Amino acid sequence: MNRINQLFEQKQQNILSVYFCAGHPTLEGTVDTIKALSEAGIQMIEIGIPFSDPMADGPVIQNASTQALRNGMTLKRLFNQLEGIRKEVDLPLLLMGYLNPIIQFGFDKFCKRCHEVGVDGMIIPDLPFADYQKYYRNIAEQYDLRMIMLITPETSDERIRLIDANTDGFIYMVSSAAITGAQRDFNEKKLAYFRRINNMELRNPRMIGFGISNKQTYESAVSNASGAIIGSKFVTLLDEEKGDAKKAANRLILAIKEE
Repeated sequence: MNRINQLFEQKQQNILSVYFCAGHPTLEGTVDTIKALSEAGIQMIEIGIPFSDPMADGPVIQNASTQALRNGMTLKRLFNQLEGIRKEVDLPLLLMGYLNPIIQFGFDKFCKRCHEVGVDGMIIPDLPFADYQKYYRNIAEQYDLRMIMLITPETSDERIRLIDANTDGFIYMVSSAAITGAQRDFNEKKLAYFRRINNMELRNPRMIGFGISNKQTYESAVSNASGAIIGSKFVTLLDEEKGDAKKAANRLILAIKEE
């Protein structure tokens, strides 16, 4: 069974997924960061593929992506770093990146390499759902990869149900239509969006991301979905700890447990 499906089968609540950008803050830190997050008790990891124009990301992740590219991170290098990762960790791993570098690498080749190194799924924010269905779905499924689609407060019920019926793994609930970045709390409008999705009784579990950085936003997310996705906060902590992923991961756990 795909590790993403296995996770949600075994654990329906309080799942924590953490994002970091491969190649940031150091080029060779990918495996150490994955191991540190796993040891800290994180249940799922999203590995960012750096790109020069990450349109859905806020300044923190944009800067991390720029630094990673300057450090020399490429998709080929990332896959080489991930060789043997399954001897180190068993938690679900996803690659998150934009369509341009993946297409340049070759989508079929990308999926094949994901399968070879033990990646379980992918998130491609700028891949239209219709294009995924028409051009990419068969390839992804051939390699047992889960394509995770994003929904926002502006996504219609009809489209959400279409995504739910045609994907597997989980649905990524973006907390707002804005770019990524830390928030102190979620306002009533966002909470109403969470309740609306819950009331739809979808087939797939949901994870809430964008803006989760403290106890208040984390608890709000996990009480309205299967879990939370944290990105900018961890990337900031990695910077502050000069790439020491163990210290950054421990500080992240403290941040979502304390006011």
